[in-house]
Amino acid sequence: MEHSMSRRIYQSLVDDHLRLSELLEKATQGAGEIDAAPYAALRGGLLRLIGMEEKILLPFVQKKRGGEPLSIAAKLRLDHGALASLLVPPPTLGIIATLREVLEKHNPIEEGAGGLYEICQSLAGSEEESLLDRLRSAPEVRVAPHADGPLVMEAMRSALERAGHEFSRELKLETEKRE
Repeated sequence: MEHSMSRRIYQSLVDDHLRLSELLEKATQGAGEIDAAPYAALRGGLLRLIGMEEKILLPFVQKKRGGEPLSIAAKLRLDHGALASLLVPPPTLGIIATLREVLEKHNPIEEGAGGLYEICQSLAGSEEESLLDRLRSAPEVRVAPHADGPLVMEAMRSALERAGHEFSRELKLETEKRE
């Protein structure tokens, strides 16, 4: 009986990834256009999830491991910085393509076997309900207006490079047109 209950944290977080993926798809259903409402929901939801992982999950795991951080924690934090940087400028098809590429590599580190979500689930034990409550009650993130310009693009490029990612082909083309 305990085993069926023991996937609630994992499933809740995977469901959030699926919800965000659906918003990303809805934002780009129009031919060559970005639908602002689903993109805004994606932006707020992704920033909230990053906050939950950074402020709740990673510290929880580190505490449960006697102060030792997960080996993947540094990579996750770099990816989170890269993802957040992509949400700063107004969305373009190139930014969305880059966001997709980063998420395709990032999500398996959290969802996969031995990933953050599975580790949190296995360490939660009798604290499962309280950890779920903390995740559910994580506040919505106040999202700043979009910012643009050469400094924003350079910060985005730098955050992506630190995390081992790069601009998508589409974003490279958009950036070359600007220069």
